Amino acid sequence: MAHRPVSLLAPRGSVAADDLREGIDALLADHDGDVPLEFPADVLAAAEKAAGRDAAAGGADRRDLTDVPFVTLDPASSTDLDQAMHLERTTEGYRVLYAIADVPFFVDLDGVIDHEARRRGETLYLPDRRIPLHPEVLSEGVASLLPEQTAPAFVWELTLDERGEVVGIGLERALVRSVAKLAYDQVQQELDAGQGHPMMVLLEEIGDLRTALEAERGGASLNVPEQEVVAEEDHVRLTWRSMNPIEDANAQLSLMTGMAAASLMLEHGAGILRTMPPAEQRAVDRFRRQSQVLGVPWREGVEYGEFLRSLDWREPTHLALLNLATSLFRGASYAAFTRPEEVPEDPVQAAIAAPYAHTTAPLRRLVDRFVLLVCLDHAQGRSPSQELLAALGEIPEAMQSTGAQAGNLERAARELVETAALVAWQGETFDATVIERREASEGNGNGSGAPLRVEVQLTDPPVTAWVPMDAEVGTVVRVRLETVDVPARRAVFVAADESSAADDEAPGGEDGAGS
Repeated sequence: MAHRPVSLLAPRGSVAADDLREGIDALLADHDGDVPLEFPADVLAAAEKAAGRDAAAGGADRRDLTDVPFVTLDPASSTDLDQAMHLERTTEGYRVLYAIADVPFFVDLDGVIDHEARRRGETLYLPDRRIPLHPEVLSEGVASLLPEQTAPAFVWELTLDERGEVVGIGLERALVRSVAKLAYDQVQQELDAGQGHPMMVLLEEIGDLRTALEAERGGASLNVPEQEVVAEEDHVRLTWRSMNPIEDANAQLSLMTGMAAASLMLEHGAGILRTMPPAEQRAVDRFRRQSQVLGVPWREGVEYGEFLRSLDWREPTHLALLNLATSLFRGASYAAFTRPEEVPEDPVQAAIAAPYAHTTAPLRRLVDRFVLLVCLDHAQGRSPSQELLAALGEIPEAMQSTGAQAGNLERAARELVETAALVAWQGETFDATVIERREASEGNGNGSGAPLRVEVQLTDPPVTAWVPMDAEVGTVVRVRLETVDVPARRAVFVAADESSAADDEAPGGEDGAGS
């Protein structure tokens, strides 16, 4: 199961937290050269200098919106705040002001900070730390939309009708001032108690409308919880964390803005889209057969997004189907174009079921900065500069290459945390759901053609593992944790009624634990 990266919730100085930090330090040392860890001195110097810029000085093209009570909504611990919102109900529907951190004000195109950001691609989130895209004096300081801090921003003005459809798009540079830093868990608790912040009540309302429109379009998302690892004295424990409904609503606001950005760029013939091809018919047919076999049929006439939304990960067969559905969400990429004739033939991002662009997280993702700049030119009736157009073509490759490196490191860190969490469970037996069945490969001496191993999902602790046994997808089996080797990031499971020295098992994913 492709969970999001785990996050570490640990008291400082706890044994488990310290051990994990040492392990991740060693992991980073192994990846030295693949992922930049420290900022060069000239980049840090340039960031310090840029942090002293005054966005209010000579800002004839920057509107003063500091009297608008924007709020931010993020995890409680976040300090790199990309977005702030102000929502209003109107007689026709809604007015959404969505402020996005003006990173380009501090990061000059083709300057040293820009070059370093292209080398990094994105902020890397590991269980116990983050490796930022930009120096923290910017990303967690003057460029962040922190409460009670006047900051430069790109402000999207989106006019919505009563159904939540976007009927008007505006974009300008402005000065904004957030009045409150809201946190997901606290906001959800207040909403559930009927005491929600007025802005969050509106966000919930708009989110529901946008979710309904997504269903009409045939858009889809995988409803899979996150992993969290909690350090408790001398050991760690993995737990599930399901997204709060308000997080889904917040995500819909971001998706809506990305769709608005894509429409601007397609209309004017220059920009960068986030793309994903439709699922191959072979994969669709296979998934439909799998749903039938598992007793949860995907019926004809039902969009796959609607079907996926009906699945509950707590049900073993549903969990297996959610894992199998990842075969429908492959091939995500970026497509840059600088002239109308270069626009992709099919610009639709298949999972969203609409053209879409990354535009709401410029503090944490490289491509968003360029999308914001080109969208601003389009919205203001200007032609993008040749310098900007030339840069557009370089960004997709930078995102793809850095994303692959970051993904490899995040997976390794996740395996490290999972095996550390499993130490306390060595020798224990668990119920697990079979989520994939792997046939024997040729030339292994088996000769029978029978399945050689299955991938299983444990509920508690929330990890996946490959086990040398045979069982049908969607069934619940009993497995035993045979051995755990934290430095090697290897945990070996066997069928509960078998024993194995596991000497020949591969580390990590294929025959050990790992997501």
